[in-house]
Amino acid sequence: MSPYPFRLGTTSYIIPDDILPNVRYLADKVDDVELVLFEVDEGPNNLPSSAMVAELADLAATHDLTYTVHLPLDLRLGDGGDPGHISLQKAWRVIERTRPLAPWAYVVHLDGRSLLAAVQAGTASAAQVGEWQAHSRRALSLAAEWAAGADRLAVENLERYPLEFIAPVIEQVPVSRCVDVGHLWLDGHDPVTYLSAALPRTRVIHLHGLAERDHKSLAHMPPEKLNPVLALLARSGYSGVLTLEVFGEDDFHSSLAALRAAHAVVTEEPT
Repeated sequence: MSPYPFRLGTTSYIIPDDILPNVRYLADKVDDVELVLFEVDEGPNNLPSSAMVAELADLAATHDLTYTVHLPLDLRLGDGGDPGHISLQKAWRVIERTRPLAPWAYVVHLDGRSLLAAVQAGTASAAQVGEWQAHSRRALSLAAEWAAGADRLAVENLERYPLEFIAPVIEQVPVSRCVDVGHLWLDGHDPVTYLSAALPRTRVIHLHGLAERDHKSLAHMPPEKLNPVLALLARSGYSGVLTLEVFGEDDFHSSLAALRAAHAVVTEEPT
């Protein structure tokens, strides 16, 4: 029986191999695998074939696994509100292909880079802000239809964005949240306050350490950073997915050890 109240997950790129060998490797080590998918225009992609999806579904049934699926591009409408933007086309393809897996959540980003640049430069007008918010709501609503419910879309906070940048959008669309604690640490924020407010709608949490960059082992995070996050999850009884969003065996296994130690401390269990 898992010692955690949440479903422990990690990414589909822990061993240096494709998705299916990774899921086989992880099947007895985690409860959820984040399928990190990409699709390059007129180039390679790692979208699973129908046969692979069937095998992934079999592995899930055998090992009580779930999947979270990270959509490949930040969602947005095209210029003038065109719903045929490439990010939505690719989101549809990924959702349609992975539908038989009944994913726990589809992790999505909202593309707000141009607006953010204007806000930071002090040139953003109220009309620009309103248009971005309306377009973002429409993009999420379209993706929610494909995902069989807005609650299956988990909108992630991104590094270098103001903490409440996406709030006006997600307050009006009943999506879930993906709280990336590593991004909050990277930007110098205390994640506990942010996570406490977001938890009622949080379906996925991403956890990773900081070293020369983010997405490194949790072993790099001192107890005064990591333990309060685990204490909050223990107090709240959070039962969603917690993804160790790292890439590589060393970072994965050392993150598992750091997570176990922190959880033992905050629940007063022996390590």
